[in-house]
Amino acid sequence: MKIMGVYFENEFGKIEITNDCIATIIGLSCMESYGVVGMVSKSVADGIVTLLGRENLQKGIKVMAENGIVNVDIHIIVEYGTRIPVVAENIRERVSYAIGKYTGLKPGTINIFVDGIRL
Repeated sequence: MKIMGVYFENEFGKIEITNDCIATIIGLSCMESYGVVGMVSKSVADGIVTLLGRENLQKGIKVMAENGIVNVDIHIIVEYGTRIPVVAENIRERVSYAIGKYTGLKPGTINIFVDGIRL
């Protein structure tokens, strides 16, 4: 099974950036954002939400990279007492910056889903 991603080719060779790599970069950027408790993975079968550790950050993120543009769905849990719109905007800014800086790709749509609040 081939993992989708973005491919570049130049005179030095080929470069492949997988969606898992992009998701890890995004996950680390999210975890640095104020108010984010963690990333979540949602089981479609039972609707159960699971808080993920640092080693599984990419499971809470869906990356769709195509034609040099990265569209992202991010599932998070926020800390009680934080303003969700402020947290979401902070995540958008950090993720946009990280995508451009570390991959050279353009950030597209960044959807943020708050799946819970933790005390």
